[in-house]
Amino acid sequence: MLRLLNIEFSKLRYSRSSKILIITYFTLITFTALMASIEFNIGHIHFRLADQGIFNFPFIWHFNSYIASLLKLFLAIVIVTMISNEYSNRTLKQNLIDGLSKKEFILSKFLTVVVLALISTLFLFIVSLILGLSFSDYTEMSIIFSDLDYMLAYFIKLTGFFSFCLFLGVFVRKSAFSLGFLFIWWLIENIVYGILKWKFFRGSGKADSLAQFFPLESMSNLVKEPFSRLNAFQSAATQLGSEFQKDYAIHWYQLLIVIAWIAIFVYLSYALLKKRDL
Repeated sequence: MLRLLNIEFSKLRYSRSSKILIITYFTLITFTALMASIEFNIGHIHFRLADQGIFNFPFIWHFNSYIASLLKLFLAIVIVTMISNEYSNRTLKQNLIDGLSKKEFILSKFLTVVVLALISTLFLFIVSLILGLSFSDYTEMSIIFSDLDYMLAYFIKLTGFFSFCLFLGVFVRKSAFSLGFLFIWWLIENIVYGILKWKFFRGSGKADSLAQFFPLESMSNLVKEPFSRLNAFQSAATQLGSEFQKDYAIHWYQLLIVIAWIAIFVYLSYALLKKRDL
């Protein structure tokens, strides 16, 4: 495994575009700290985002994992570019000639996906811990390390999304077309969900029950939007006389669905590469 990882990271080391995208991704995660200084002045209303509790433990684990997951496209570009370069530079064929099997090739790419997701998760954990210790109103150990399952969900979500990008890279071969196909797939999921919700299962929750098995939707469900948990949102809902209820918890079956998609995407990548004449 170390040999395969060494091969892949050697390729990334000499890819200028990949290094720029990776550095940009981690820099933007670090910039979440700037949110603490953002202040809004609307008429006589003045407030800072940090004062709204976004950096309070344990909410910060949810908030930061959601914000960071919005930036995953930077690393997705690295993944699809990594695959497309194998075809355009003919390094894939050369690696196979040099003795690397197709199974080892896919395994090396998947290990890279897992390592990138793991490094991103550890980096996000450190940034969130520092921000929380600096701005949180609650610093008891029991509170600090509660809700850490959002870090696990973030890791699984990234691994799932990058595995999907790995499959698209092998399937389409061109990075631009792979990202275009990713967008088209997102549209397809939303169109199918709309048809299910408004045509077949109007007024019931069956459409949502089925949609949770869609690849991108299942990944999205792991870390739901956190903004409606803020005190300002809850207070506004109360003043309007409405009750807002949403399940923000991370359920084991949601993790299993994404893990199943990871296995499917990796297997399909290998099956496609094994069948394809290079």
